[in-house]
Amino acid sequence: MRIAIFGAGAIGGFLGVRLLQAGADVTFIARGAHLAAMLERGVTLRSGGERVTVRPRCTDDPAEAGPQDSVLITLKAHSLPAAAAQMQPLLGPETSLVTGINGVPYWYFHGLEGPFRDRHVESVDPGGTLWETLHPSRAIGAVLYPAAEVMEPGVIEHTYGDRVTLGEPDGSRSPRVEALSKLFIQAGLKSPVRPRIRDEIWVKLWGNLAFNPLSALTGATLDRLATQADLRAVARTMMVEAQAVAEALGVRFPIDVDKRIQGAAEVGAHKTSMLQDLERGRPMEIDALLGAVVELGQLVGRPMPTCDMVLALVRERARRAGCYPAAHP
Repeated sequence: MRIAIFGAGAIGGFLGVRLLQAGADVTFIARGAHLAAMLERGVTLRSGGERVTVRPRCTDDPAEAGPQDSVLITLKAHSLPAAAAQMQPLLGPETSLVTGINGVPYWYFHGLEGPFRDRHVESVDPGGTLWETLHPSRAIGAVLYPAAEVMEPGVIEHTYGDRVTLGEPDGSRSPRVEALSKLFIQAGLKSPVRPRIRDEIWVKLWGNLAFNPLSALTGATLDRLATQADLRAVARTMMVEAQAVAEALGVRFPIDVDKRIQGAAEVGAHKTSMLQDLERGRPMEIDALLGAVVELGQLVGRPMPTCDMVLALVRERARRAGCYPAAHP
């Protein structure tokens, strides 16, 4: 199977190495110093006390790779609209797009029964550009649980997690999703195919929509946000507001809010990705993780006063740090 990893940084690089070891024909699409190091020395993955170096095909030009069977997208959500045009050379008639991106995916309403069927989500797909250029019929939902970090250009450290959940937006067990699941399993990962992939997207998003912006506002790590009573109360209120929105859209949560918070507490003194981005002056995933949820709340007519307030605050915090476009709401 020909697979391109578009955004072969930490998580994309980890998955790419594993897929390469499983026999897939993998191309890493990357840029900058990380790409230069991979071209010169290969990709080194440190995981579970082991160290392996592989030499995949690496490029910053998708046209060099040509059409793929599947493209695994591991960019940050805010980078996807600008990258969509660059992906076109990778797309043949049957190429699937595995959207391993945090937050509400651009294809969320594709084929979803109800009054909002086939509506684009403006917060993550301004003007519907992604819907048109990366049509949702190509999309396979993915929830990525591994945690990894680029320790230096060309060197990736995998710290925990080995599950990549997949699901077609229509819930079917299509040949393409079954083939990808089988490949991920051959690569040593847990990769179930879920008939209700949106439910699992929401379970991960449920914590991210609260803990990420609150960590950026306070500088607190995950354990403190989940266990200090006053901070936990704010996070819980945001999560309850979001749960009402998700359930209005037909989502079923397999656990309750307190169990989800306890799961976050067990991760320990972890800096969320949004706090890490703020500290490093990088664009923050505000719209995919919280802005889109507030947008969905407006669609279904559910009040979200705490989420609204935190969204306004974290956007301004990010603007002040140069991590969020000043032209955004």
